[in-house]
Amino acid sequence: MTGSASRLWLSESEVVTWGDDSEGADSSKVRQDLHDVVDVKSSHSAFAAIRQDGSVITWGAGNFGGLGILAKDELRDVKEIESSYAAFAAIRGDGTVIAWGDDRYGGDCSSI
Repeated sequence: MTGSASRLWLSESEVVTWGDDSEGADSSKVRQDLHDVVDVKSSHSAFAAIRQDGSVITWGAGNFGGLGILAKDELRDVKEIESSYAAFAAIRGDGTVIAWGDDRYGGDCSSI
């Protein structure tokens, strides 16, 4: 969980967030997309949710992996996500890995 933000699954597929907006709590910009969620991971100030269709929804501070980091078509067919303090990495169905967020915390895996 992030520093001053929290999340809650109300059911198997709905996510609600609260707390300090600067810590990733404000999910209002992606609220319409937060359905059919199967897993949620967090960095210090951002969240990433995998949906049943393999798409990923992100929100929170951009420098921690939140909104606007990747084009939605890059976050497709995702099977699993892991997070660090300021980055996320996702494994896609074809075995490729994509990372985003702060490069110092694993947000760039292009050299691997």
